[in-house]
Amino acid sequence: MCSSVYNSLQMTTVLSVRLDARTKKRLDALAGRARRSKSFLAAEAITAFVEAESWQLDEIQAGLEELDADRGVAHTDVSTWLRSWGSSRERKAPRT
Repeated sequence: MCSSVYNSLQMTTVLSVRLDARTKKRLDALAGRARRSKSFLAAEAITAFVEAESWQLDEIQAGLEELDADRGVAHTDVSTWLRSWGSSRERKAPRT
């Protein structure tokens, strides 16, 4: 099933959001140009933001857990590797 059809079949709920006047005016114009409702565009934007933010926070948490499990790479090893970039003696990336 195509994503847009699937999304339209999901249960939805109402969320009220306050926007500054300039942003609302720009959203109105964008909705008109895109031939979509302001609600559709706002929902798409919020969904994309939530997915990206969740991914980023999950990756940060995973990184912290790796460090807590002592599976990190020493700062000096990373610094040495980065300083070698572009030189004739470029090093391979350090591994845990």
